[in-house]
Amino acid sequence: MPGVEGYIYPNEVELQWSILIVLYPYLTGLVAGAFILASLERVFNVKALKPTYRLALLTALAFLIVAPLPLQMHLGHPERSYEMYLTPHTESAMAMFGFVYLWYLMVVLVLEIWFDYRKELVLTWRASTGWTKRLYGALSLWSGDISPAALQLDDKLGRIITVIGIPSAFLLHGYVGFIFGSIKANPWWSTPLMPVVFLFSAIVSGVAAVMLVYMALATIRKIPIDMKCVDTVAKYLLYAFLVDFSLELLDLIHRLYEADESFRALDFMVKTRLFTSQIIVQILLGTFVPILLLALVQFKRFSDPVRRLIYSVSGVLTLIGIFAMRWNVVIGGQLFSKSFLGYTTYKLEFATREGALSAIIFMIAPLVILAVLIRIFPPWPAQEDASGR
Repeated sequence: MPGVEGYIYPNEVELQWSILIVLYPYLTGLVAGAFILASLERVFNVKALKPTYRLALLTALAFLIVAPLPLQMHLGHPERSYEMYLTPHTESAMAMFGFVYLWYLMVVLVLEIWFDYRKELVLTWRASTGWTKRLYGALSLWSGDISPAALQLDDKLGRIITVIGIPSAFLLHGYVGFIFGSIKANPWWSTPLMPVVFLFSAIVSGVAAVMLVYMALATIRKIPIDMKCVDTVAKYLLYAFLVDFSLELLDLIHRLYEADESFRALDFMVKTRLFTSQIIVQILLGTFVPILLLALVQFKRFSDPVRRLIYSVSGVLTLIGIFAMRWNVVIGGQLFSKSFLGYTTYKLEFATREGALSAIIFMIAPLVILAVLIRIFPPWPAQEDASGR
C-alpha cells in the first residue's frame, strides 16, 4: 500500500485525527496566551501593556468563538454535540471540555469585557439613535448607571474575574495537553510534561498574535505604534519562549535518557517523515530564530523601524513554529504503528470536510470576528483622544 512501510495494523493506515485536530489546540492556545497577556496589565499592573489590554481580550474572544468549530466539523454528527451538556460524562476529559469552554466564554471573557466596556456602552447608547441606540442599549443591559460608585464596582468585579480567569485559561489549554499526555498507548504523547509544554507554547503563540495584531491595526489606522508597549510585549514573549523551549528540551533529554523500545521509531520519524516540520520549521525557524532576534533587541539598541521589523518577523515565525509543533504532535503521533515496525503518511486534501480549505476558513474566521468586535468595542479610545481622531 502506498505510503506504508513495514508492518502496520489495518486500523492505523488511515489517520483518525486530521488537520482540524491540529487547528483546535492551536486556536485555544491563542486564546489562553492573549488572556494571559491581558492579565499582566489588569492584575499584575504592568502599565506599559495598557494599549494592548482591551485588544488582547477581544482577540481572545474572537478565537474562542471559533475554537470548538474544528471539533464540530470533525464530528460525524455535530448536531448531537449539545447532548454532552444534557448527559454529562464526568470521566471523559473530552466531554468535560464543553463545560470548561462555556465557563471561560460566558463567565470569564464575556463578563470581563462587559464590565470593562460598560461605561463606553452606556455613553454610546445615550448619544446614538435608531438601531445603533437599540444595539448599545441591549449591550449595556438597559442600565445607564455610570456613577463613580458604579464604575468603581465595575472595576472591582472585573479585576476579580480576571484573577479567576488566569487559572481558567491554564485549565482551558492545559487540559488539551492532558488529553494527549494521558494516552499511554502512544509514546510520542505519553509524557507528564505534555500539558505544561502545551500551556507555555500557548502563552507564546497568544502573546505573539496580540503583538502582531496591535502593530497591524496601528499601521492600518495610521497612528503611532507605542514602542514602549511593543518592547514590553516582546520582552514577555522572549521570557515565555525561553521557558517553553526549556521544557521541550527537558522532555527531549528525558526521552534520550530513557531510550525505551519506542525510541528507535521516534528517532526514525524525526529524521525522516518529520524532519522538515520539526527540525526545520518548528525548532530552527519557529524557535531558534525568534529567540535570537528577540534576545538581540534586548542587548542592542535599534531604531524604531528596525525593531518593528524584528518583532514582525519574530511574531510570524513564532506562530508558524507553534503551529508546526501542534502538527508534529497530532499528526506525527499517528504516523507510526503501535508495533514500532511500520510507518504511514498523511495526505492533506484541499476541498474536503477535513482538508486545507476548511482549516484556512477557520483561521480567517477569528480575524473577521475580531474586526466586528473592534467595530462594536473600540479598544483604543485613549489613543484616539490623544491623536484627535
